[in-house]
Amino acid sequence: MTHLTVPYDTSNTALLVVDPYNDFISEGGKIWSRIQAVAEANNCVQHMAQILEAARAVNMPVFFAMHHRYREGDYENWKYIAPIQRAAWHRKSFAFGTWGGEYRAEFVPAAGETVAQEHWCSSGFANTDLDNLLKRRGIQRVIVIGLIAHTCIEATVRFAAELGYDVTVVNDAVADYSDEMMRAALEINMPNYANAIIDTKEVLDAISTASGSDNAAR
Repeated sequence: MTHLTVPYDTSNTALLVVDPYNDFISEGGKIWSRIQAVAEANNCVQHMAQILEAARAVNMPVFFAMHHRYREGDYENWKYIAPIQRAAWHRKSFAFGTWGGEYRAEFVPAAGETVAQEHWCSSGFANTDLDNLLKRRGIQRVIVIGLIAHTCIEATVRFAAELGYDVTVVNDAVADYSDEMMRAALEINMPNYANAIIDTKEVLDAISTASGSDNAAR
């Protein structure tokens, strides 16, 4: 695992929360039963909430990268569709206007927090305004939490690195369908792109001591 070596600065660092929908992380959600074992083993949801609360406490900018919410007619006229999109179409994951397509209560964006355009596949950056929104705030480093490790988290982390961001992944604030998929994402793939892969305790300590103009003004 890589480790954080430079303290965070709230003037150039943001928390990026990926896909905190009820369908993913709430009891009764369409996908919850598939990730429940892994998510409960590492207390993923509780850790996500703790990190979000900590970021808000020091006025660290918070951004949300949310998956496209299914709407009637989606995908029907597409010539080509990726397998992961076909699965979302079949399940009608995060359907717009339904409970499953709403944010879990702890993760509803607060005033002043930024929600990027919804991504159609896995990367929070691909075909969205996320990169532009981050750059407008002078963000150069992102702390990434959310779902799912080997798909949306990994794709977002890879894209962030390609765009020049310094990336931290919190390894117990993500979840996956199996331990094997988690290991592949966190131990094989993402270390090539994330400069730090750390646990919740480490990131909370780093956030609590973050410097920056917003934090210093408190």
